[in-house]
Amino acid sequence: MHTQRMTLSVSVLALLTLAACGTENGSGKGSDGGDSVQSDVPVTGVAWRVDSVTVGGKKTEAPEGARLEIDPKGRAKADFGCNHISVDARVKGDRITLGKPVTTQMACEESVEKFEKAAIDAMGGEHTAKLSGEKLTLTTESGDTMALSEEKPADLVGTKWTVTTLLSGKTATTVPADLPKERTPHLTFAEDGTVSGNSGCNSFSGKAAVKGSAIVFEPPVSTRKMCPEAEMEVERAVLAALDGPTTYTIKGSTLTVTADDGKGVGATAAPAGSENSSQHG
Repeated sequence: MHTQRMTLSVSVLALLTLAACGTENGSGKGSDGGDSVQSDVPVTGVAWRVDSVTVGGKKTEAPEGARLEIDPKGRAKADFGCNHISVDARVKGDRITLGKPVTTQMACEESVEKFEKAAIDAMGGEHTAKLSGEKLTLTTESGDTMALSEEKPADLVGTKWTVTTLLSGKTATTVPADLPKERTPHLTFAEDGTVSGNSGCNSFSGKAAVKGSAIVFEPPVSTRKMCPEAEMEVERAVLAALDGPTTYTIKGSTLTVTADDGKGVGATAAPAGSENSSQHG
């Protein structure tokens, strides 16, 4: 019999098949009674926290918030602490081939830029994927590695969600990184069915009824300050997304809220130990 502690050295394709069949919480009982995979951690569709990368024999620890996700449709998205990165991802057996990264061009802190460069170098080309429990290691043909861990979903309620992306249909726009800290858009859901935060200029509060994967936002009450146009533009987009019926998903520390018209926001959970999630400017 397989044990829970047994190292799972199975192909990414097999895990993808399990996920597609809805058996990621597999019981381990195959139809033929033979070998089957017990795993709560499929490789695709999982929010992976990046722990470290090793390039040319030099290991670099990842900054807080570095993450990678490979979707079943052949696309990988990464955030190594600064820029948003996407690449084509081809899966075959236990091999993952990543294409040329497409990245935003934001200025970052020197230490984050250094890690980001190393991580992008480690992403290139063909990788061998090895899954062990909730740990995933991607190894290139030259021996460079990226070590990842499954990121458990954050709680919707009680978490301070910082808005990082504005969605409009299939278009995603990154919230400007140079917004004043006190005007960075964020929101927090409370146990009493309310939501409060900052929309990019003004503070707001209102009712948000959560049921299953749906959230219905009622018109909020907000302050009426005027801010520079860039901040007002962000605010208009945030308030348009948090209006009426929406659906939401949480993958790791990432929340996505999308309205029926395609408008939405992507947000990231504040790291543990940061300012209290109930505080908002």
